[in-house]
Amino acid sequence: MPSPSNSLRRTGASHLLRMPLLLLLLLTLQPGGLRAQEIESSPKVFMGGLPFSITVTGGEAPVPYTLRTAGGRELASGVLEARGETSLSELVVESGADLPLSLDAGGEILEVDAPFAPGWYSLVPPIVAIALALIFREVVVALFAGVWLGALAISGFNPFSAVARTIDTFLVESLGDVDGGKTAIVLFSLLLGGMVGVIARNGGTLGVVRAVSPLATTPRRGKLATWMAGMAIFFDDYANTLIVGNTMRPITDRLRISREKLAYLVDSTAAPVAAIVPISTWVGYEISLIAEGFALTAEQVGDPALAAQLASTNAFAVFLHTIPYLFYPLLALAFVVLTSVMNRDLGPMARAESRAAAGGGLYRPGAVLAQDTSSHVMDPKEGVVPRWWNAGIPVLTVVAVVLGGLYTTGRASVDEGASLMDIFGAADPFATLLWGSLAGCLVAIGLSVVQRVLTLKEALEAWLGGLRAMVIAMVILVLAWSLGSVTQEVGTAQFLAGVLEGNLPLQFLPVVVFVTAAAIAFSTGTSWGTMAILIPLVIPLTVSLGGGMDFDGGEHYSILLGAISSVLAGAIFGDHCSPISDTTVMSSMASGCDHIDHVRTQLPYALLVAAFSMTLGDIGTAYGLPNWIALLAGVAGLAAILRFFGRPAEASG
Repeated sequence: MPSPSNSLRRTGASHLLRMPLLLLLLLTLQPGGLRAQEIESSPKVFMGGLPFSITVTGGEAPVPYTLRTAGGRELASGVLEARGETSLSELVVESGADLPLSLDAGGEILEVDAPFAPGWYSLVPPIVAIALALIFREVVVALFAGVWLGALAISGFNPFSAVARTIDTFLVESLGDVDGGKTAIVLFSLLLGGMVGVIARNGGTLGVVRAVSPLATTPRRGKLATWMAGMAIFFDDYANTLIVGNTMRPITDRLRISREKLAYLVDSTAAPVAAIVPISTWVGYEISLIAEGFALTAEQVGDPALAAQLASTNAFAVFLHTIPYLFYPLLALAFVVLTSVMNRDLGPMARAESRAAAGGGLYRPGAVLAQDTSSHVMDPKEGVVPRWWNAGIPVLTVVAVVLGGLYTTGRASVDEGASLMDIFGAADPFATLLWGSLAGCLVAIGLSVVQRVLTLKEALEAWLGGLRAMVIAMVILVLAWSLGSVTQEVGTAQFLAGVLEGNLPLQFLPVVVFVTAAAIAFSTGTSWGTMAILIPLVIPLTVSLGGGMDFDGGEHYSILLGAISSVLAGAIFGDHCSPISDTTVMSSMASGCDHIDHVRTQLPYALLVAAFSMTLGDIGTAYGLPNWIALLAGVAGLAAILRFFGRPAEASG
């Protein structure tokens, strides 16, 4: 039994131990205490003159705050929400002397600090990457250099730290971006590559070539068949690109159609058709942005009647009305058909087609193919009988599972009675792409083993061979995503938007929006990111300039439609021109084409189509030209240029 003195000592010690804990608990319950506030998020780098935001987590009670620069200049003030997050947005610092920032929240001082870089530096990473890629035709080094230059600013211009940040911050985060879908896209691409390896080895690809040979007897028919396959897979641009490129490549190779032309056919069909057809993985995203833009506009306008009209606007109806104004996607699809039917090409594409037609090679000597199509692992097994269904059934399985998955996941996310468009818009495209590609792999392997064309070991080896063929493309894709993350961190899009905005006549708004969207998409490599940035800005801007009147179809409504559609059209155009765009990379990958050769040959075509889209479409319709006349005139103009300046492949030099 313990002695009284020992018991007292233990009791006293116990009270002494409890006192700090009680004191700590009391402090955390007081406003301004230990748990009062903390910085939740802040920029990795402050760019001079570019807006940024800071998120602060509040404490147990609301407290006033003031954010000041190092020199004492007030940037923001207000009240922090209790037990929630308060966003301090549209903040700007002009120089490094403004840092660090200090947040006085109820007497507690929180410091916000990060490296500083001038605003113009936000253009350096994408411009250097694009220039190096186009000049030296070495895309991996060019993309890495662009990511490193962005990491250089974030690391305070320490070159050694920049190397570390390139790897541990941007490459790792891009590859591991589960929520953003990048990880799913990598797995989808690898799985589809594995399926292609199996159907190549079991003779399915050769069987498709032989089955289609009686129909695709000429280069003209082969190009049209590729275009029609792209139009058929309208529900997702990623699935479109990978399926059509891999399926049609053996056919176009046999017809001596250059890999550059195949990549163009694939790339200039995939995104345009996915953006236009009301049932696709794009549409739900676009409609949500349009709805957000109208909601923001309704909050900003002073006219109550107009605000009510804006707030009740049907975003889907607006999207449907914008389709005839999507001049670049529509004319891009038309130009693919024109070059195929007329069998004529211009500039670098004409030289590539001439080389292939003359037997000089399907791709440029010395080209670095984005997908290794020369490996003998991808050749049919010796003695196998080519059967088209060994390729056709797995490909159709992918399409069927993806479509079924889109419907199932979308149906689970919408109310009863929702339209098919709403269902597809609410679907989870990344999960369904994974389901479809995995199902295609299993079906391809199962068909091979059940028919005893391949043993299970041989089928798995072919599957792994298909995966290995995708490695180069995956490296390029991850680097392109990383550069996109870099441009977001350094504010490239905000810098461009600030440079390009200004006072202008209402009729010129659609074409200015088109150019702005193209510049942002070209520099960042993302059309979806461009839409997310611009649509919520363009709708309020158009309404403030007078484009929000006459929603029943007046000329001002056509300008609003033109401005909204120009965001999407310009984003696709910028993507088609950019060597750091993921869809451009995937088109090169699926077509087995040198990535920079694809960009160099597609660029003149994209610029030509864009010129007609801007002059006849954006500007013409803003001044009253009916959109159907603009489209027909654009098609006629493109056909005339091909007729008088284009050359057949065998006549090109």
